[in-house]
Amino acid sequence: MKCRAAAIAALLCTIFASSNADARGPYGSISIGNWQGGAYTNDQTGSFSHCAAGARYASGVYFMVTIDGNGGWGLGFMHEQWTLTPGQAFPLTLTFDGQQPFNVHGIPIGDKVVRVPMPSNSALIAQFRKAKGMTAYTQGQLFQFSLDQTGQLLPILANCVAKVRQSGVASAGDFSVLPAAKAVAVAAPDSAPAKPDRLFDQKGTGFLVSTNGHLVTNAHVVQGCVGDIQGNPSGEAPAKLRLVSSDETNDLALLQVTGSFKDIAKIRDKAIQSGDTVVAIGYPFHGLLTSDFTVTTGIVSSLSGILNDTRFLQISAAVQPGNSGGPLLASSGDVVGVVAAKLNAIKFVRATGNIPENINFAIKTGALRDFLDNSVVPYQISDAKDELKTADIARNARAFTFLISCKAKAREKETAKNSG
Repeated sequence: MKCRAAAIAALLCTIFASSNADARGPYGSISIGNWQGGAYTNDQTGSFSHCAAGARYASGVYFMVTIDGNGGWGLGFMHEQWTLTPGQAFPLTLTFDGQQPFNVHGIPIGDKVVRVPMPSNSALIAQFRKAKGMTAYTQGQLFQFSLDQTGQLLPILANCVAKVRQSGVASAGDFSVLPAAKAVAVAAPDSAPAKPDRLFDQKGTGFLVSTNGHLVTNAHVVQGCVGDIQGNPSGEAPAKLRLVSSDETNDLALLQVTGSFKDIAKIRDKAIQSGDTVVAIGYPFHGLLTSDFTVTTGIVSSLSGILNDTRFLQISAAVQPGNSGGPLLASSGDVVGVVAAKLNAIKFVRATGNIPENINFAIKTGALRDFLDNSVVPYQISDAKDELKTADIARNARAFTFLISCKAKAREKETAKNSG
C-alpha cells in the first residue's frame, strides 16, 4: 500500500483496491466534521478509482464511505483484531437511529477490511443519508457510530468524482467546496428528483416457504415496483402480495400472500456439492415464449460466484430474464438455492473477447436461511436422499412456485440483474 497518510488513509486506499492492485492517494482533500479523505487512483494503472472519506472511532473501527468512478456507493469497515477470509460472506446488522435493522453481508477485501455495497436507489443509503447514529452488530460485538454531517458528506463525495472526471487528479483541490452554479455530474442520493419515469412490466419468480403464505424472491424482482405486487401459481388468478422485508446486499426479498398453504418448498439441510444435479424452475420471458413455468437442468459448476463470492453457487442450468427469484432444486426436489443472475454476456465479451456459455448464479441456502431466521419466518428443512425424476420435481414445484409481477420504474430496469 503506497498511501501518503497513516492508518485512515491506508484504509481508504484499501477499500476499493482489488486483490491484485493497490491504490494511491489521497489527491485533493475532503474534510467535513470527522470525515477526512480525498480521491484515489489505481497504483498499477494510474487511473482514477474512487473517492472516499472516513473516520476512526473509539471502538477501534475505521469506518468510511466510498464512491467509485461509475457512481457505485459503499461502506467500509476495518478493525485491527479481525481475521477475515477474502470472498467469504461477513454478516452485519446495521441499525440507523433505532429504526428497522438492515441485515447485510459485507465482502472482505482483505484480512481486516469489509466492504458493504450501498446501491444509490436502496433503502440502505436513504436511511444512512439522514441518520444521526448507527450501530453495527457482528461477530458477537456491537459497534456504535455517530454519523456527523453525513447528509453533507454524500454530495461532497459525488462532487469529488465529478471534478476528477472533468479535470483529473492532477488538478484535485478541496472537494468540500461544492459548485454553486451547476449541479454535480454524479448524482448524490439526495439530489433533486428526476422527471417521472416511464413504467414497464417487471416479472420474476418466487416460491412458498411457509404455510402462512410467505414467498421468497430476489430483491431486484420487486425493486422499483409502483403499486401492487401480484403473484400467482401457474394457471391460477393473481393475488396481491405484501412486501415483508428485503435484503438488498444478498438480493433477497420476502413477500406474503393471504391464505393457508399445504404445499411449500423444503430447504435442503445438507450442503450441495460441485457436480450435483440441479433443476431451475421459473417464468422466463413470461407471455412471450409460454405462460407456464419452464424447467431447466444442469449441475453445480462451482461453490462460489464472481470473485470467489461464497454466498453464491455457479450453475450450468440455463436461466433467462424472469427466472430471478425462482427455486433451484436438488435431485431430491428440495431447495438448494435461489436463482439470482446470469453472467452479463456483452460485458464479458468486451472484457475477454469470448462468449460465455452456461454461467449462471444462485444464492446459497445459508444466506437464505439467515434471511428467513432474521425475518422470523418458519420454514421446513429436509434431509431427503431419494432422487426423483425431473418430471416429478417439476410437478411438485408447480404447487409452490409463483409468477411475480408489478409495474416498475424504467430507471430501475437498467440496474436490475440480467435474469430479472
